[in-house]
Amino acid sequence: MVSKFSILKSVALAASLALGTAAMAQETPMQRVERTKTLRVGVISGATPYFHKDLVTQKWQGFGPDFAASLAQKLGTKIELVETTWGNSVMDLQANKIDVMFGMGPTPARREMVDFSDMLFNNTLTAVCKKGFGPVKTWEQLNDPKVKIVVDVGSNQDQYATRMLPKATISRLDSSGAASMAVQTGRADCQILMVLLAQPLLAKRPDIGSMFVPEPVTTSPTHIGLQKSANKDFEKAVNAWLTEARGKGEVQSVIVKNMEKLAGVKPDSFPKQVKF
Repeated sequence: MVSKFSILKSVALAASLALGTAAMAQETPMQRVERTKTLRVGVISGATPYFHKDLVTQKWQGFGPDFAASLAQKLGTKIELVETTWGNSVMDLQANKIDVMFGMGPTPARREMVDFSDMLFNNTLTAVCKKGFGPVKTWEQLNDPKVKIVVDVGSNQDQYATRMLPKATISRLDSSGAASMAVQTGRADCQILMVLLAQPLLAKRPDIGSMFVPEPVTTSPTHIGLQKSANKDFEKAVNAWLTEARGKGEVQSVIVKNMEKLAGVKPDSFPKQVKF
């Protein structure tokens, strides 16, 4: 027979767990990071040099992991890397699966769903086109129903192609790699790609075609995606780290180091139009 004391104890335990769960749900991002001493960082497979997973050691390298290590050191936390995609990263921030997502563009639609840090760096949009296509001097050359454009769905490239090339025939594929393959096999004419992704692609697969920086030169500010919160303590902490990192030249050095180490792209190989 279950005693009255046992029933009361069970009720008290359930109430305690419910209160604990409710308290955790009401935590601000900063409180959660401080409580767990863990910074959860989104990482993406096949997004070199932003994110690169060594298949032998299973270790992650690239801009994101390097910036994450620096930020975690500043916050006094360890790092937990959570695999995601560009398309899912906003939802993972909303679902409290990750705390930060490096390399995210602050589009108006995304700003409705997540918060952003100050600018991390500036990126430049390019068109990587199949052999024999081009030269591409202006974006308007691509804004034609006869031109087959390909992008990775949900990415910055997707956002900008939709806005800049409304007349073009745009295909949205699951990954940047799939989009590149479409260009290489001739199923698409050009892939819209940020220069920091385009140059590593061509360094690895020069037979895919050519990269162009169409006029007018279009840049995309790259930020850090954060969970949306009325409390800005975590955002302020991230921005304080970012100000310090930029002041020390750390942002530029991380970009240059990873471009050369992971992608074989020399610092002097960037087109003259590209400014970080």
